[in-house]
Amino acid sequence: MTLIKSISGIRGTIGGKVDDNLTPLDIVKFTSAFATWLRNNARVKNNKIVVGRDARLSGPMVDSIVSGTLCGVGMDVVNIGLATTPTTEIAVKKEGACGGIIITASHNPKQWNALKLLNENGEFLSDKDGKEVLAMAATADFDYAEIDEIGKVTYENDYNQIHIDEVLKLKMVDVNAIKAANFTVAIDCVNSVGGLILPDLLNRLGVKNIIKLNCEATGNFAHTPEPIPENLTQISDLMKKGSADVAFVVDPDVDRLAIICEDGSMFGEEYTLVSVADYILSKKTGNTVSNLSSTRALRDVTRAHGGVYTPAAVGEVNVVTKMKEVNAIIGGEGNGGVIYPECHYGRDALVGIAMFLSLLAHEGKKVTELKKKYPAYEISKNKIQLTPDINVDAVLKAMKEKYKNEDVTDIDGVKIDFPDKWVHLRKSNTEPIIRIYSEASTQVEAQNLAQKIIGEIKDIIKK
Repeated sequence: MTLIKSISGIRGTIGGKVDDNLTPLDIVKFTSAFATWLRNNARVKNNKIVVGRDARLSGPMVDSIVSGTLCGVGMDVVNIGLATTPTTEIAVKKEGACGGIIITASHNPKQWNALKLLNENGEFLSDKDGKEVLAMAATADFDYAEIDEIGKVTYENDYNQIHIDEVLKLKMVDVNAIKAANFTVAIDCVNSVGGLILPDLLNRLGVKNIIKLNCEATGNFAHTPEPIPENLTQISDLMKKGSADVAFVVDPDVDRLAIICEDGSMFGEEYTLVSVADYILSKKTGNTVSNLSSTRALRDVTRAHGGVYTPAAVGEVNVVTKMKEVNAIIGGEGNGGVIYPECHYGRDALVGIAMFLSLLAHEGKKVTELKKKYPAYEISKNKIQLTPDINVDAVLKAMKEKYKNEDVTDIDGVKIDFPDKWVHLRKSNTEPIIRIYSEASTQVEAQNLAQKIIGEIKDIIKK
């Protein structure tokens, strides 16, 4: 079964049987429920919904079903075509729409697709709202429009440039410094929409020397699309030749940013947010937020600048909610997701690139030298594949009890904080797995902790 229904949307593999995979009928049912929910609950009282998609192969098919269904419910669609997730989020606000749908399965391989749901602020739905949409889809509690009330589709192709305009307007983005640094920048856009927007962004930031890998938006991903080290050997090998000052890699919908050093080594996706936050906090004291699975380095950097760091449950909506609560000036997730409220409340690789290049230009250092500036932690990211007979809640409850004498947080799975390391166990919202993230001062220590915990979980499952 590869259909995953969560508060953030619906995700699955294309083809197969209804309710088991992402089939046309599942797409119709879920889209209908969301449109009906918006009509009843959105604070913006119109029938306008923005739709954007990444370049994956199933995109045109899913797009046509989504747009047609929305019209059938009586909604007017502003279709912005091939667009990043943050571009679509910005478009919802700019259009004054009551909501939006992003057709993307983010970092999942090409056989996957998904519908990500946005409210009138261009932000993901809250837990409560998402559950209401799921319940409505489950009961098929919606009506379709009669002939004179059918919606229409209009197409807008300017939002890539509008998104770039929004990034360039940010006070912290120093175009003059970037231009003067005369950087050579390599990019890997995994044959999706990043290839359409990142070259334009870099040109407008004053970067004249751009090396492009996998920038044709064909949807035939050149490698497994999640931007983690084992999938980035092509661009790493290019950088080892001394080809560029820095490399940027994005996932198919461009909300995650990985950075590669000038020698081909990984800057570390955990340190994307850390470095950008360091730059922002060096100019303005403030608070930060990241999720429980993110590095302690953000906490350390925030405190060094006189701010307050607060953790949040995993998931962009949870991070955004916490950021608003504590008035954070920057936040995000350790998977390379940077959220900068001055632009919008969503993970945005374009913002990350512009801020990082500004930082690099101001520091006048190589990327490897810049990395040495930050607290040194190593994260090990592991997972256990789920089968229907595994009771995840029971497993987590048993682990919480086992480590009850440690500092345990259970707002999202179970996080166990030791004095010099931590491990976080949680069920994924996007894949049928338990994620086991651990962090320590060395990779060996982090991996040893993870393997110890995995062994204990397997013992619990056997019982």
